[in-house]
Amino acid sequence: MKVVVATIVHHPEDARIHYRQIPALLAAGNEVVYVAPSSDRDLERPGLVHREVPRALGRRRWSALRRAASVLAEETPTAAVTILHDPELTLLRRSITGPAIFDMHEDLPAQVRDKAWIPGPVRPAVALAARSWERWVARRLHLVLAEEVYRVRHGDRPVVRNTPVVPERVAPSGPDRVVYLGRVSLSRGLETMLGAVAAVDGVALDLYGPVDPSAKRILDQEREDVRVHGFVPNPSALSAIEGAQAGLALLDDRPNYRDSVPTKILEYMARGVPVITTPNPVARRIVEHADAGIVVPYGDVGALVEAIELLRDADLRERFARNGRAAVRDRYDWSADAREFVSLVEEVARQGSDS
Repeated sequence: MKVVVATIVHHPEDARIHYRQIPALLAAGNEVVYVAPSSDRDLERPGLVHREVPRALGRRRWSALRRAASVLAEETPTAAVTILHDPELTLLRRSITGPAIFDMHEDLPAQVRDKAWIPGPVRPAVALAARSWERWVARRLHLVLAEEVYRVRHGDRPVVRNTPVVPERVAPSGPDRVVYLGRVSLSRGLETMLGAVAAVDGVALDLYGPVDPSAKRILDQEREDVRVHGFVPNPSALSAIEGAQAGLALLDDRPNYRDSVPTKILEYMARGVPVITTPNPVARRIVEHADAGIVVPYGDVGALVEAIELLRDADLRERFARNGRAAVRDRYDWSADAREFVSLVEEVARQGSDS
């Protein structure tokens, strides 16, 4: 069957969309039309057609929406189902023929409360509006949730987790390098990372991911012990983190972080990289239950330094690496979640054909 997958907000090589869901659909024998911004690389492969649209940034947001509406109106009449990945695209429901799924990546109301560019006094009202929008979407589209915790508001909706693929072999964890995978921002522990690496002899920090504007100002000062790689396609980034002494996941204590599963932690574990995380409840539970790393207090440079020093011990690194890979293979492997995702899409398509 033909499936249309659409985003104007996410990077066209977003890990959840381009490296998890689309390959799962293709492997099941489907044809995929990917409506997404342009990429530095050719995204097409057998069974996958890329329809380019502008990325929704700043003043281009409305032109991106208009172009997406046009492409969706062209492609969806011959599609069995459409999967939308951005809140903005839900406004285009009338341009879409047939059943549509909204893949809810984030807790939007919680995100709103943490957006610095939204004036503090109006954030509660904006968060309330976001909740109203969620209810509106739930009445008009099939919801898929990225996190179990979203069921608190949305009931027994299907969940498609952001789990990694576990490779057969990985490089052994070694000393001298700690890594961070994901968006680089102040709320994700950047200042703590920089402070700790400056205080530890012989250890460098590799940052793989897009850098927020506020973080760029801090990273403008060149340091030999910090390497900023920017956005790196997920498969390349995962290969690059192998062999690191530790993978860092130092999220602040914020509502939209507390109960979410940090994908980077699972990716570190799958690649045999010991984890150092802050004590957000879900992150702490995963790491401690698996015995795959060390938990440090929020914003505590000294505790992070101590954890990095502890992980100079090769036996400890090997234990954490072995345990982490086993835990992901048993409980968080994308191969199982991929099957559930494809079954869900096929069921929505069947419901659409019966109506």
